[in-house]
Amino acid sequence: MSDAPIRLGDNRTGAGGQPLPFAPAVRAGDFVFISGQVAMTESGEIEPGGIEAQTHRTMENLIKALALADCVLEDVAKVGVWLDDPRDFWTFNRVYAGYFPNGGPARSTVRSQLMVDAKVEIDAVAYKPI
Repeated sequence: MSDAPIRLGDNRTGAGGQPLPFAPAVRAGDFVFISGQVAMTESGEIEPGGIEAQTHRTMENLIKALALADCVLEDVAKVGVWLDDPRDFWTFNRVYAGYFPNGGPARSTVRSQLMVDAKVEIDAVAYKPI
């Protein structure tokens, strides 16, 4: 077996079918790196609604990306979160906590203008021995 990182999943497309030049997930040994997930729907558009709806969609997209490596949320060791508006922090936290009822992984949360018209982006690192 090669020690090279393994790309998982097909490259996705964004709005208008524009190809996105990155893998949704990459396995490197026992670690799985999940690319930043936003509230993108199957049609490539951002989920309508506020931070609550977008956090749910983003978390569901994260769960789908983890599944590409046969991982679940319980395998996640570290999460990075970018919020477009710091006033959304408490609502985001409430929704996010619902996905981690026994406490979540290590996490960093920062405010940042996102590259797409989304309110939240989340990436993750999971650990799951092969």
